[in-house]
Amino acid sequence: MSKNKLNLTLPPGSIEPVPEASPSPPVPPLAVYPEPAGEMSDGLRDPLSIENIQERLEDLEMDEEQKRRLESFLGQKEKVGELGGEDFEKLGELGSGNGGVVTKVKHKKFGLIMAMKQIRLEVKPPIKKQIIRELKVLHECNFAHIVGFYGAFCSGGEICICMEYMDGGSLDLIMKRAGRIPESMISTITCAVLRGLAYLRDKHAIMHRDIKPSNILVNSAGEIKLCDFGVSGQLIDSMAHSFVGTRSYMSPERLQGSRYSVQSDIWSLGLSLVELAFGLYPIPPPDDKLLASIFGAEWEKHYGESSSSDTTDASGTGTETDSSDSASMQPPPRPPTRRSTHAPRPLAVFELLELIVNEPPPRLPARLFTNDFIDFVDRCLKRNANDRADLKTLMNHDWLKKAELEEVDLSGWVCRTMNLQPSTPTHLSTVQS
Repeated sequence: MSKNKLNLTLPPGSIEPVPEASPSPPVPPLAVYPEPAGEMSDGLRDPLSIENIQERLEDLEMDEEQKRRLESFLGQKEKVGELGGEDFEKLGELGSGNGGVVTKVKHKKFGLIMAMKQIRLEVKPPIKKQIIRELKVLHECNFAHIVGFYGAFCSGGEICICMEYMDGGSLDLIMKRAGRIPESMISTITCAVLRGLAYLRDKHAIMHRDIKPSNILVNSAGEIKLCDFGVSGQLIDSMAHSFVGTRSYMSPERLQGSRYSVQSDIWSLGLSLVELAFGLYPIPPPDDKLLASIFGAEWEKHYGESSSSDTTDASGTGTETDSSDSASMQPPPRPPTRRSTHAPRPLAVFELLELIVNEPPPRLPARLFTNDFIDFVDRCLKRNANDRADLKTLMNHDWLKKAELEEVDLSGWVCRTMNLQPSTPTHLSTVQS
């Protein structure tokens, strides 16, 4: 395929353009960290004022339980203080991707469990120190749906980012166990993701840049939190030079090198929701045979032999009819892998990017999902960014309004799926003196 046909000016590994400024004016952060007068150490972190933080918590849209958990996390964070590589005992690897390895670690003195992301970059020491300095804004991102940040430091040529440990893992890991995620769970997850995106935009003028299932974390207490959002321009640029990351969740305007805004995150969210519902990445869209193998009896019940004539398939053709959420509270059977005889052949990267830029966006099949869910996804997956729904519109969508009235046991479902014991977040346990 030719470059002109695809019209891509942002090949994998290149530096991404600077996003447009958020239309919402930034609100002063929860805490202010003045730059130290002398030379900066590798473990940059200024003392956290819990009193100042608590005063600002009243401005955030959180219930009393969420505020209690956040205050507990901030109290433990203050007690632990500045971090360094010698403070931790490694317990095991949690995953890898986005240029780094994530390890489960325990703070030797306080016994606190954390997740540490280690990123190796071939850059000069001043650049690493600048990245650490820029990451300090994460100290100010304190919200119920943003993963907690303990601190960052340089160690042995690596940048180490210490985060709150989420024992349920990321949604992509949960999909590997569950196959696909029930619609009732997806709606609850979507509410949390949108609130997290709105918080980043309204309070800090930050867009996420990398919404995908692996960057949405859950725990056994049923909390849903975003991680890996782009706060350090130097880190983003450095990783673009040294690491070829996935572009498969990027919006068409980003892939074409155009200026982009938070509407780009909306596209990524919509694509992620279809993936959660299918249990596999939806580009190219699965055909009827693959859908039948994924949904089994549900597909046969609604379509049977007539699936080729009256189906609204993932490519967006057909008719929509009334449906209900038939997803079970128990994890559904695991769908076939991409090695299935019905699965599309693996695509070269530029074939995939051409589909994203030039082909109709994926859609959810009617009857297997509610019309409200289908409409929500359709509003996210518009190729033209100006046609996509904004955060406010999505947060007031009927699909999510109905979800807020339902009692969904996300904690129980995650624990059953991941073989976990129901628990409170790790930061609510007592930290040793």
